[in-house]
Amino acid sequence: MRHIISILMQNEAGGLSRVASLFATRGYNIESLSVAPTEDPALSRLTLVTLGSDQVINQINKQLHKLVDVVNIADMTLGDHLERELLLLKVTIPDGAQDAVHALVESDRARVLDDAPANYTLELTGTSGQIDEFVDKIGTHANILAVVRSGPMAIARGQPVLIATI
Repeated sequence: MRHIISILMQNEAGGLSRVASLFATRGYNIESLSVAPTEDPALSRLTLVTLGSDQVINQINKQLHKLVDVVNIADMTLGDHLERELLLLKVTIPDGAQDAVHALVESDRARVLDDAPANYTLELTGTSGQIDEFVDKIGTHANILAVVRSGPMAIARGQPVLIATI
């Protein structure tokens, strides 16, 4: 099962490396990874997507808690959460396909960042499924040159579930 793990950690050099190393040494795959400072400059939030059984994810979380930089952890997929991913997509639009691409962009609420026909660049946010669907649909009308995805990020609905405990 796919899990989105949100890790609150001290914003110090080497923290990301220690998390990645933990996964590598145990043979776990990281599907996507995003890290940025929080409202507190001393802390960063690392959002990690991985696949595994509940037992494997539980073991990963226990190991993460042992890392010196980790302040708190939450498996976002266990509770009610909002999830979004960012897509930047560069395509070329063949003659005669402009109307179909524009209709798709409008229906999926994508944003045009660069409208040069040879390098048409789009931005879209949505769930991973919505992003996959959009890439598949636009690929039937345009030639895909580059796909850049952030990977899913998540935040709990309602009360915060991941707060600093230090």
